[in-house]
Amino acid sequence: MIIRTRSEAPTVDWGNGLSTRLLVQADGMGYTVTETTVRAGTKSRLEYRRHLEACYCVEGVGEVVDLEGTSHRIVPGVLYALDKHDAHFLIASPDCDLKLICVFTPALRGDERHSLDSAEFSHY
Repeated sequence: MIIRTRSEAPTVDWGNGLSTRLLVQADGMGYTVTETTVRAGTKSRLEYRRHLEACYCVEGVGEVVDLEGTSHRIVPGVLYALDKHDAHFLIASPDCDLKLICVFTPALRGDERHSLDSAEFSHY
């Protein structure tokens, strides 16, 4: 059994916010659970080529935009899942941070960070 408090889990600055890595590859569960904060007013160009991800919003307001330009409002109680390694834009409201509980499969090592300076979609 794994028991871990938020304060015991490593926190990584992933580029436009913080990601507390509650479960990682070394835990042997086959998936990762994170508490992710997306800084207010940021727009992140993201794509997970080796991972599927589901995110559940617990705080804040934002949107996820697909490559066709379709925008989906993200508010507390909304889940979005990137079930096809979808390239997307994650945008946090200019007024408040966006807080998400995320699950990745397969599991992350735990030290991954995005490279958001490129014109390409950041991936890991």
